[in-house]
Amino acid sequence: MQSFPCTKCGKCCMNVHLAEETTYLNRGDNICVNFDVSSNLCTIYDERPEICRVDLQYEKNYSNQFTWNEFVQLNLAVCNELILQPPK
Repeated sequence: MQSFPCTKCGKCCMNVHLAEETTYLNRGDNICVNFDVSSNLCTIYDERPEICRVDLQYEKNYSNQFTWNEFVQLNLAVCNELILQPPK
């Protein structure tokens, strides 16, 4: 299985309010408490929550429904939607 082709745009980390599974990470402005806006990186990347790991989500929850490539394409579609959202 190849790694997820993340572009590190940070849009998922800046919109944690959009998914019930990530709302607990909201620091109050819809940005993840672990996201460093100045560097556009996760401050706890190696210890990030399971919900933030596309590969782990696939293995634990979706491998019986989709191939890895299908799952990547579904996630990239969400990425593209987030990228198109205007900044808040």
